[in-house]
Amino acid sequence: MAVIVKFFIVLLNKATPLRRFSWLVITVSLSLTPLLFSGTVFADVEGGAEQLRQFVRNSKTAEGEFVQQQLRAPKANEPQDKGLKVVRQTQGRFVFQRPGRFIWDTQKPYEQKLIADGKQLILWDKDLNQATFRPAGQALATTPAAILFGETSLDQHFDLVDGEDRLGMKWVTLNPKKNPNAKNGNDLPYTKISVGMINGLPKALELIDGLGSVVLVTLDKIQLNLNLPANRFSFTPPAGAEVLRLN
Repeated sequence: MAVIVKFFIVLLNKATPLRRFSWLVITVSLSLTPLLFSGTVFADVEGGAEQLRQFVRNSKTAEGEFVQQQLRAPKANEPQDKGLKVVRQTQGRFVFQRPGRFIWDTQKPYEQKLIADGKQLILWDKDLNQATFRPAGQALATTPAAILFGETSLDQHFDLVDGEDRLGMKWVTLNPKKNPNAKNGNDLPYTKISVGMINGLPKALELIDGLGSVVLVTLDKIQLNLNLPANRFSFTPPAGAEVLRLN
C-alpha cells in the first residue's frame, strides 16, 4: 500500500488542490469496493462477515455506479445537531475483472480515470490532458487489492468482525492483520474499514483515518459477473497528451 500511496503523492503534486484528496481516497476505496460483489444473493440472516467472504469467492466481474463523499464532524462554530458534514463529493462508474483489472471512472465534478490493466496503474486526467503510468507489481500484491483482483482468501489479510446494524445495514469491520515489515504494523492509511450490507448486497464502504476524517462510498446499479471484452481495460492516451512514466 505504501508504494501506491507514494505514487499518488507524486501525482497529486501535479494536480489542482481540489483533486489532491480524492486520488488517495480513490486508490484505497477502489481497492476495497469490488470485493463487495458476487453473483450470489442470500438471506440477510447471514452475518456481514460471511456475506463478504461469499462475495470475494464468487465475484469475477462487475460494473456499477458510485458516489464518494468526504465527511467531517461539525466545527465549534457550526450546528452540532446536523451530524457529519459533506465537504466533497464525486460520482461516476466502476468496472472490475479478476485478477488485477479495474476502472474507477470519476465523471462529476471533473473527469478522471484510474485504470489497472493487470500490469500497470494508469491515472488519466482529462482537464490536465495528462496520463501517468506506473508498474503495478508489488504495489497491488501487498494491499487489499490483492483480495479483490487476485484469488487469495479474505481472511489471509483481514480479521473480519461482525458489527452493529446501522442505517438499515449489517456492518462488518475489516481489521488488517499485522505486517511485520510495515512501520506501524500495517500499510493502510485508515484506522477503520467497514462494509455495510443489505439483504446480501453491498450498499456502503466506510473508511476512517487517524484524524477522524470519514470517506463514505455508496454503490448502486450493480451488474454482476458480466462477460467483458478483452480490450475493456486498455487505455491509449490521446494525441498531444502529456505522458509520465514512473518506475
